[in-house]
Amino acid sequence: MKQFYELYKDDEKVSPPVTQLSWSNHLKIMSASKSQEERRFYIELAVKERYSKRELERQMYSGYYERFMLSNGNMLPAIQKAKQETQNLFLDKYVLEFLNAPKGGNEKDFQKSIPENLKNFVLEIGKDDCHV
Repeated sequence: MKQFYELYKDDEKVSPPVTQLSWSNHLKIMSASKSQEERRFYIELAVKERYSKRELERQMYSGYYERFMLSNGNMLPAIQKAKQETQNLFLDKYVLEFLNAPKGGNEKDFQKSIPENLKNFVLEIGKDDCHV
């Protein structure tokens, strides 16, 4: 219990997911993880995938964290480039001036403006698409 407290007392990022794991999963993560990042990774993974103790053990012993970090490390620049290229794909296809969104606005600004100008938005999109 003391080790559990000392590991997580100052880690605000882990606080919400920590409450969603079983004690046996916490014991496995605390004993097998080598770093704080690895602990965070397995906590978030176990919560997201709802792993049992055995499934979590299997993932940890198979080196899932290391494989994940290696595979994503090589792909990271490509993913970032693709994200930048596709970020305004929808916005570039249509003229959405009537939404009165800020000039360099992001998608959230446009989403807020759409309900206010729904008729104009549907007319601009045309028969190809529908916003529900």
